Amino acid sequence: MEATVKLHSYNYSDYRTYMYAAIFIAGNILFPQLAHLMPQGGLIWLPIYFFTLVGAYKYGWRIGLLTAIFSPFVNHLLFGMPSAAVLPAILLKSTLLAFIASAVARHSGAVSLLSMLLVVAGYQFAGTLGEMLILPVWTDAFQDLCIGWPGMLFQVAGGYALLKAMK
Repeated sequence: MEATVKLHSYNYSDYRTYMYAAIFIAGNILFPQLAHLMPQGGLIWLPIYFFTLVGAYKYGWRIGLLTAIFSPFVNHLLFGMPSAAVLPAILLKSTLLAFIASAVARHSGAVSLLSMLLVVAGYQFAGTLGEMLILPVWTDAFQDLCIGWPGMLFQVAGGYALLKAMK
């Protein structure tokens, strides 16, 4: 189940970089608000990562990085979520996600469920190791793996479906 998708990579001097980043940042602001309507929705659905995944995969690391950094900060400033205590861990995972998604996209040149699975597994694995170093209680690093597996499945299936639809 592989779909050919036209991938783009814009420079920081191109206005489209900021236009697309703003769209994906908006998605990463709205989607968490919807997820937080259910108890522990943010922990279960991991919504802050979804549009970073899509943006970085389709448009490259620059748009992915802008989305990865600004989404958590804007959400924190507007809504207090994510909390300041977990902001460094979320920024780490978001940044890893941006680079891994763009690297997998560039390498594969297409979108598939396997490529989405590699991206999600890659950023979660590397991010969990990083979280173990920065969180005061290293077992908290496993929270995404224990509680957030529905969100990871959604990232794989939903990311694939949206990227396929964007072709």
